[in-house]
This record gives sequence, C-alpha cells and structure tokens, in this order.
Amino acid sequence: MYSSAIHKRQSRRLNGHDYASAGLYFITLNTENRNKLFGEIKNGFMQLNEAGLIAQKCWLEIPEHFPHATLLDFVIMPNHIHGIIEIIYNPVGAKNFSPLLEPQSGCTSPTKTIGSIVRGFKIGVTKWIRQHTTIHEVWQRNYYDHIIHDTDSFERICKYIRDNPKNWNENDLS
Repeated sequence: MYSSAIHKRQSRRLNGHDYASAGLYFITLNTENRNKLFGEIKNGFMQLNEAGLIAQKCWLEIPEHFPHATLLDFVIMPNHIHGIIEIIYNPVGAKNFSPLLEPQSGCTSPTKTIGSIVRGFKIGVTKWIRQHTTIHEVWQRNYYDHIIHDTDSFERICKYIRDNPKNWNENDLS
C-alpha cells in the first residue's frame, strides 16, 4: 500500500510549469522492470512484435483523442518509448498536478496536459497487453519529460530518437 510518509515520492515535473501550455515535450516511457515487451533490435533496427505494433498504433492515435497534440519523432524500443509531442495551444487553467477552481464553473479539467496524453496512451497499451498476454504490470510509474526550448535541442533530441535502435546495447538503459 502506498504511503506518502514512507515512499516520499516527488514529482518529476518542472515546478510551476503549465503542462498544457504550447510547446515541444520530449517524453520517455519505460516498461515495468525494463521488460522487453515491444520487440527486439536486429541489425540496428527495431522489429516490433504484436504488442509493439499496438503501442505504435496507440501512439499514432494520440491526435485523434487529443486534437491539440501533434506527434513529431518517436521510436518504440524493446523496453521503452521516446517521443516528441507538440502542444499547439494553451487552454486556460489546465495544470498537470490538479484542476484549478474557477468561481463560476467549478473545476477546470486537466485533460489537455501532457500528463493526460501520456496517461491515455499508457491505458490503451495496458488494456491490450492485459487482454492478450499474461502480463499485468506494463509501465513504470510516471514518465520522464523534457521541455524543448530551442532548435538545437530539438534537432539533437530528434537525432537521438532516430539513432536509438542502432545505438541499442542490451545492457544500456537508454
């Protein structure tokens, strides 16, 4: 059972940043215990298995569920996923950590944040894996994000994503 006093988990999110604001976000999602659920690397290329194809399908469907999100470079690796998501507008009041109260309308929904996009993606993949395999725990808790601030950073991250399969090392955590 989770106890904040015992576990003392801290958010990986940038304190004070509005994760619904327009911008580019580099996201990394890891599988639970680094289990290789999505396929394997062969000769520097990722070979997706059925679960990997479902993860790819769910990733590509993100803009259907979140029209304010645009997908840029991404790669599905055996035990993790890297991707860049662009938020194309800034809905007023949405925050990643909790809804804000508005005097007239009650609560503002946090459904337009990077966190809600990641959560929706993880749910889709998890449902399929649980229905079609004996695996129950699919993802590590949380995810890693990096807010991309400039063109140089964007280009460096895109290269990292594209080169990830050919740089794969069985013992590497990237």
